[in-house]
Amino acid sequence: MKKAVVAGLTGLLLVSGAANAVSFNGQVGKDYTNFGFGAGTESSGLALSGNWAHNDDDGDIVGLGLGFNIPLGPMMATVGGKGVYLNPDVGSEGYAAAVGGGLQWQMMDSLRLFGEYYYSPDSLSSGVKDYTEANAGARYTIMRPLSIEAGYRYINLSGKEGKRDNKVADGPYVGVSASF
Repeated sequence: MKKAVVAGLTGLLLVSGAANAVSFNGQVGKDYTNFGFGAGTESSGLALSGNWAHNDDDGDIVGLGLGFNIPLGPMMATVGGKGVYLNPDVGSEGYAAAVGGGLQWQMMDSLRLFGEYYYSPDSLSSGVKDYTEANAGARYTIMRPLSIEAGYRYINLSGKEGKRDNKVADGPYVGVSASF
């Protein structure tokens, strides 16, 4: 039974990924960088996303997310979850199973506002007290497939057992993305 469910979900994901655009993006902020990808993130249905964020002083995170996009007029709401590997500079390596979502608002053909938030409490995290990730910004399409974006990203790994917090990202960024 488990194999049939896993095969069915994998098939739905592959169909969704094949039918929708794939995107790649990179952002640079003060003291951090973030690289990501997405499949199906700009259309309704299943969406797959991932990212790697790095900070020289606070460590790295690698995340893989699965969401479901729901159209709401000119907006697109996403609900989902994310599995995250945590590698803080101070503290233990671990993981987080974060839940959350996001909202995109297509203001014009070339301008989109977006925001997302994911959270993992202590009970769904290992090596940290909790995990928080938030991102908000604007994306302007210069010409398909290239876009530029600006925003604010916050990624925090709360310290456990008296260890300090590791803020992988906390500040404004600029970036580029390509959607195919």
